[in-house]
Amino acid sequence: MGKDYYKILGVARGATDDEIKKAYRKMALKFHPDKNKDPGAENKFKEIAEAYDVLSDPKKKEIFDKYGEEGLKAGGGEGAGPGGPPGGYHYEFQGDPMRVFSQFFGGEDPFTTFFAGGGGPGGAQIFFGGGGGGGADDGMHGFMGGNGQQFMGGAPRRRQDPTVQHELGVSLEDIYKGCTKKMKITRKVLNPDGQSTRVEDKVLTINIKPGWKSGTKITFPKEGDQHPGRVPADIVFLIKDKPHAKFKREAADIRYVHKLPLRDALCGLTVNVPTLDGTTIPLKITEVIKPNMTKRIAGQGLPNPKLSGRRGDLIVEFDVKFPEKLESSVREILRDTLPATI
Repeated sequence: MGKDYYKILGVARGATDDEIKKAYRKMALKFHPDKNKDPGAENKFKEIAEAYDVLSDPKKKEIFDKYGEEGLKAGGGEGAGPGGPPGGYHYEFQGDPMRVFSQFFGGEDPFTTFFAGGGGPGGAQIFFGGGGGGGADDGMHGFMGGNGQQFMGGAPRRRQDPTVQHELGVSLEDIYKGCTKKMKITRKVLNPDGQSTRVEDKVLTINIKPGWKSGTKITFPKEGDQHPGRVPADIVFLIKDKPHAKFKREAADIRYVHKLPLRDALCGLTVNVPTLDGTTIPLKITEVIKPNMTKRIAGQGLPNPKLSGRRGDLIVEFDVKFPEKLESSVREILRDTLPATI
């Protein structure tokens, strides 16, 4: 059973964006590790940030509503199959919960903002609920900035920069075994003043699971350049199969083309078929091989990400090479030897 992000934030399924924002604001202020020293507060604070990261994003929220946490993080889905969202979408929370908190509150210190006393001319006016009818958000209903801009849930609505997508070429051997790729990105990061930026490098770790399909997307939320007043772009890596010298991928199957002369096609042979793990499998052929005939070696293909322990097949295709010309003596022998019937 995966995480229930709605339960983590204390909201019902179908909650509005404003309800989700209010719930995050309340929970984040309650469990912020600088203010809450209880054991487990820091883990709870991170869990709250992940829940908000998913439920505040329409695409992630839609996938979570349909497939739950397991489907959101499964990756490798092709179509709406069990346990996987369409298009091979893969989510993994890579964000810094402190940065999520800071971005939500517009880079300000909410503890200072909420409790520093009355604002002067042009300052933020804070409204607390009073008297009876206190709601689940403990009386905090948002505030108006000095320029009349409304801040819902403690933060202005800010536009997110467009997604930045990169292709990541992966060899069939790496897809066969699974692997870890470390990708270094260079991005702009806001300085503490919230206006100027500096350039820094960051290494993103991608855990590629055996059998992942070409087209699988790995998303690193809000890891793009930081700019004042804007939400950083998501960084997306799109898995692409690298061309292979021997094999061609066909879903979980792989195809190997073996070239052979007409003599062997007629008389039979044993083919040492290569595999992705570096070994060979002897395949004895006794019947006549026709052009483009195929043989299947079961279980020697790629892992099936939806069926644990199952692999596709290795398809051996035969490409018969006919001679360009024949000596007259050879023609006579073949004419006398080969059947004349069709």
